[in-house]
Amino acid sequence: MDSKILPKVLYIEDNEQERHLVRRLLEPSYQVLEASDPLSGIDLAKSALPDIVLLDIHLPKMTGHEAATRLKAILPDTPLVAITAHQPTNARERALAAGFAGFIPKPIDAEKFSQQVDEYLKGKREQLPDAETHLRQYQGELVEHLEARVRELTTTVTRNYHLQKANQEMINILIRSQTMLEAGARVSHGITSILDLNALLNSTVDIICDEFHLYYSGIFLLSEDKKFADLQAGHGEAGAAMIAEHYQLPVNRDSMIGIVILDKAAGIALDVEGEPSHFKNPHLPDTRSEVALPLIFKDEVLGALSIQSSEGNAFSQEDTTSLQLLADQIAIAIHNAQLLRQLEKANNELVRSKTFEAIATATGEAIHWVGNKAAPLPGSVRRLRGDLLNLIAVFRTLIPASPASAKVPPLRGVVENIFDEASAQNVDLNALANELMQLPEKRRNALLSLESMLEDFQIIENSANTILTIKEDLIGPARQRNPCPILLTEALPRLVGNMGVPKCVVTFNLPADLPPILGDPRQVDQVFNNLIKNAWEALDENPAPSILIRAHQDADPRYVLVSVQDNGPGIPPEVQEKIWVSFFTTKSGHGGTGLGLSACLEIVRQNGGNIWVESQAGKGAKFYVLLPVASNRTEEI
Repeated sequence: MDSKILPKVLYIEDNEQERHLVRRLLEPSYQVLEASDPLSGIDLAKSALPDIVLLDIHLPKMTGHEAATRLKAILPDTPLVAITAHQPTNARERALAAGFAGFIPKPIDAEKFSQQVDEYLKGKREQLPDAETHLRQYQGELVEHLEARVRELTTTVTRNYHLQKANQEMINILIRSQTMLEAGARVSHGITSILDLNALLNSTVDIICDEFHLYYSGIFLLSEDKKFADLQAGHGEAGAAMIAEHYQLPVNRDSMIGIVILDKAAGIALDVEGEPSHFKNPHLPDTRSEVALPLIFKDEVLGALSIQSSEGNAFSQEDTTSLQLLADQIAIAIHNAQLLRQLEKANNELVRSKTFEAIATATGEAIHWVGNKAAPLPGSVRRLRGDLLNLIAVFRTLIPASPASAKVPPLRGVVENIFDEASAQNVDLNALANELMQLPEKRRNALLSLESMLEDFQIIENSANTILTIKEDLIGPARQRNPCPILLTEALPRLVGNMGVPKCVVTFNLPADLPPILGDPRQVDQVFNNLIKNAWEALDENPAPSILIRAHQDADPRYVLVSVQDNGPGIPPEVQEKIWVSFFTTKSGHGGTGLGLSACLEIVRQNGGNIWVESQAGKGAKFYVLLPVASNRTEEI
């Protein structure tokens, strides 16, 4: 069987018939890889590292010239050959200026094509006359194309600005002569410009109570699984207490909040004493009337607004119409704030991806780090070797050879054997002993110090343990994976129990019907071990430490979403992107290697999931881990 490895040819062409023709012509002598667009072709080039790239000039999403510039940066020594039927003036020169090694016009000559490819593989390069002029022209084209993209983005930004301005004007139109409408317009006006979601919600409930002179107002948002309405903002001390308790209501017909979410219609209780759906909240003992309004954006229920008064019959049916207009404006503001958060998250993910791309080749830092940790080892070993030989030399002078007739002590043979081994290793014990005797007594005592030897052993042990610790973080993600179904309802409590974290600190919220995830058990354990360990260390000075581990099936049923949340000091925004970088640590002086979270990121992505963090200074950190459900991914792995 012929084991010759055929050269790899990557052909990027959006026309399927052209790809079929090239594949039929080249397959006898080459491995033919195909891509229908330049972005897919660039990704394939990164992973496959072809020996030659054939590239159509006119492609969707990106021109062949732009793709060539990107490919040359990835594969600087790989020849690129332009293939095109469109041949305007200077088409060949423009292609060569873009970095192509050659130019093959269409239609392809079937008899010559394989030979043409072979010539470029063997080093053929077409020369570009007056290269500087053509290169300037090509660069000018790239700049023009970039300017066109910038103009498109500028137009989009301008359009969005006008849309936002139009929304603001619509809010201002709500100002009515009637007191309720005037107050509602002031509330709308007060919250429209707030784009931070938490600030928006807290400001809204306070403004509502101030403008309408109400007892209490609270905003609930639907949980990710749509089964609960979680209180996100509440007015006054009562609201703060309920937020601290993670107050939530099931989305069912047992509460007014649940009913208005299900029915997508406002509800009113003129006297809560007679309303079975009103929950007697111990934090709000003076509530007499309540209005609940759904927060709806484009027919999608986001949550509900609760408005409560300490007076009976404080609301009328006409009031609910005005208040629903207010709720609709709040829903728009919430949607905009959520959209902005999603955009910021996407932008952060893009920045993080670019950061990882930039450091992908920075292995020198890792080598330098390990070298620093290993640096003390040779010196300590060298000192110990000298100390040991000197010690044996001292014993040699103190233990003379015993006469044949004398009774030999039981351990004398061990000592004699050591002396013989030293001689066999060409160690002159007598010479060492003579050198020691020439030294002053204090110098001898310092040279043969047990404390010094033990200190060297400690140095060796500490360096070895540090290197072994990072070994698992470095090698763990690259280890051969053995994916299998894992029940997190069993695995997570077992892991926490083995870690020795106090039981009173960790709270689990793991539904019994949680589906098993698919992953390598050792790697999954390593991910959550790192996250829980980091959370516990962040609570070092917290008088009431708390770690909450929750899991539920994601909105996308193919995944399970797990979160590890602590009530520690949180992670500053400027640090949140850096924590995923290898060897970055905030535990300087406390033993951190800076590899735990980078290993988590690599492992989770290898297992087909995702990991991210949400944190605010002073409000703890919450790490999310998205992992595939076993029943959906077993055949793919």
